[in-house]
Amino acid sequence: MIPVCTPNEMAAVDAAALEPLDVLIDRAGAAVARAVLDELGGGYGRRVAVLVGKGSNGADGRVAAERLGRRGVRTSVVDAASAPERLPTSGGHAVDLVVDAAYGTGLGRPFEAPSVEAPVLAVDLPSGLDGLTGEAMGRPLAARRTVTFAALKPGLLFGGGPALAGRVEVVDLGVDMSGATAHLLEDTDIAALVPSRPTDAHKWQSACWVVAGSPGMEGAAGLAATAALRAGAGYVRLSVPDGLAGSEELVVADEVVHLPIGLELFLEEEEQARFASMVVGPGLGTADEVADGVRRLMASPGPPVVVDGDGLTALAGCRVDGSSRPLVLTPHDGEYFRLTGCPPGPDRMAAARSLAADTGAVVLLKGPTTVVAAPDGRVLLTAAGDARLATAGTGDVLTGIIGAFLARGAGPLEAAATAAHVHGRLATASGLKELPPIGVVAGDLSARLVSVLAHLSIDDTGLADQTKGVY
Repeated sequence: MIPVCTPNEMAAVDAAALEPLDVLIDRAGAAVARAVLDELGGGYGRRVAVLVGKGSNGADGRVAAERLGRRGVRTSVVDAASAPERLPTSGGHAVDLVVDAAYGTGLGRPFEAPSVEAPVLAVDLPSGLDGLTGEAMGRPLAARRTVTFAALKPGLLFGGGPALAGRVEVVDLGVDMSGATAHLLEDTDIAALVPSRPTDAHKWQSACWVVAGSPGMEGAAGLAATAALRAGAGYVRLSVPDGLAGSEELVVADEVVHLPIGLELFLEEEEQARFASMVVGPGLGTADEVADGVRRLMASPGPPVVVDGDGLTALAGCRVDGSSRPLVLTPHDGEYFRLTGCPPGPDRMAAARSLAADTGAVVLLKGPTTVVAAPDGRVLLTAAGDARLATAGTGDVLTGIIGAFLARGAGPLEAAATAAHVHGRLATASGLKELPPIGVVAGDLSARLVSVLAHLSIDDTGLADQTKGVY
């Protein structure tokens, strides 16, 4: 996992560092120089312009320029405060690369960068990019590559940050990051966070009860239930209020067990206790009886529940209390507004943390970078997916995966975050048959779940090595 720290948190880390600031600057400048040489494919005879400011970023850039000069790179250092309107020129010659070391996370005003023709390598983050929110202040330079230090800054993950930062490399400066409370998940983290199925397992050890669906919304129930089964739930029961189990519109895996229930969602506590997790909400409808049933269910003791879609709508305007049972809430921005009365705003980590603290639930705030926050302030993030997941029904697949991982024994924070990462990899995993840029539908995703789980070494029994590159 890669630590993620806000600008204020990074300032505290730097202040507590055992090494003096000039040592950290030397390490940072050396890392920038190495990245420049890597981008150029060598040093001798290349030309580089280094745009510098007065602060630490500028100091990093000056160290990098000095080191590059030793490697035969013809460098010109340009003061950002008096930079010409256009770069690059160096002694009348065009340059091969521009290093943006003008301003770092402390910039509190817009920055109008000079126009450039050469590729850009940014130091820590593109100058003019808000390090907390990813909002562009002024006209930042778009980088091909960003070298950032010790931890990712949220601005590199949210808003315009990913597009402006290009490929991001995190360089270890030797400072203590053990106090970081937010981390970005990588593929290699997932298998350790999802409990494996024991060799002596039976189906009820990881049973998941899905309460979903309504007339016209049968597809959501089928998607969630099928995803839960394919993500490793040993037994999946699907209860569609008002007896829709026999509907021809309900497309669901044959292995899913149907048990219709009434609109009031009366579920015996003794029966709930047989299940390791529950999924409530996809396509459930907004009938008053259903909404009352959802609120009553959330307030009663029972297994962990992931709440999505119409289940979240039922909780809008109500006091949500995660003390009765573990809860995972999975809002998109509109549902977040309904739950809180205000939009998430640009600081998405703060928004998720606030709702988690208020409700005592784990909150999964959906987005290009998904934020999963626990009530104690811990955050896990994933940026594994892409725009192919922005289509109807994919959220129901995600909900089913979370339900399965909860049933397998993962904690609510870990279940939600790893499920979001797996969900993203359904579209983007390397080695799988590539999905087309358009036309992907939610039903395509569950069919890939088993292969993606193997690809990420979840329940690794040797299948992962056999399946890589075969899709």
